[in-house]
Amino acid sequence: MRIGNVEVGEKALLLSPMEDVTDSVFRRLCKHYGADMVYTEFVSSDALIRQVEKSLKKMAFSEQERPFGIQIYGNQKEAMVEAARIAESMQPDVIDINFGCPVKKIARRGAGSGMLNNVPLMVEITGAIVKAVKVPVTVKTRLGYDANHKNIVNIAEQLQDVGIQAITIHGRTRDQLYSGKADWDMIGEVKNNPRMRIPVIGNGDVDSPQRAKECFDRYGVDGIMIGRATIGQPYIFQHIKHYLNTGQLLPDPTVKEIVDVVRRHVTLSVEAKGERGGIIHMRRHFAQYFKNLSHFRDTRIRLLNATTLAEVMEILQEIEEKWGNG
Repeated sequence: MRIGNVEVGEKALLLSPMEDVTDSVFRRLCKHYGADMVYTEFVSSDALIRQVEKSLKKMAFSEQERPFGIQIYGNQKEAMVEAARIAESMQPDVIDINFGCPVKKIARRGAGSGMLNNVPLMVEITGAIVKAVKVPVTVKTRLGYDANHKNIVNIAEQLQDVGIQAITIHGRTRDQLYSGKADWDMIGEVKNNPRMRIPVIGNGDVDSPQRAKECFDRYGVDGIMIGRATIGQPYIFQHIKHYLNTGQLLPDPTVKEIVDVVRRHVTLSVEAKGERGGIIHMRRHFAQYFKNLSHFRDTRIRLLNATTLAEVMEILQEIEEKWGNG
């Protein structure tokens, strides 16, 4: 799969942009385990124009993360174009436009998936960004705003016509948020539309190697973007790739192996954000890494309340000793 001049690989696996999750540390970890492409957390166009430090920091990345995309969102053409130029100055491989975030405070002001209520403006903004930057522009969106307006086949054609180089489709409407099952039939309908020439990437509910293979085989997508299933298991990319290549499942990681991943993750997080910031950022990940351990409630609470790296490392050692290598 190629996105413009960017080679991503066949049956590509991409890490979905996720707010408060896909920082540089997590992106590097996922790349280590086989993610073919990674993206920033989404960045507000208005914040970029105002030079908000937090938003500018979101765009920082290391060379080992390539191919790498910066994702921006907003609802004003001029602001989005200027934000795309600012993002381009960071030298990403791709600029991705978020037309998919369903969060109420984003969508109700017409940004993210709220743009699905104004397709002409969505297309206008996209075309203006394509003309304003030299790097490939891609879009991530949903099937439509609600069950009565699943117009992604037509939207995808229009976005392709103004110059995007790939489209990622989450198989739900904005109104569904993350409830119900992702509708991959409609994603497949876009991919199999004879008018479509650009790569089509599917997203939604891929949480196992078997499901990934089914989506590639049944719907013919060029790539799969994985989001929530990576939290607490960045090694899912490695497991999926092994299954796609060999037809065999890797064994589930042992507790010791998971602890080793967490040690690496938290150490890198502290190096990047300082002790307090790095540990606070890890709490969402802590809750997921050990979700399958029985009788873990008290230890989980201690882990989530830890405030120093030494305390976290001590609890991780206890987890390894108590739950063994099973």
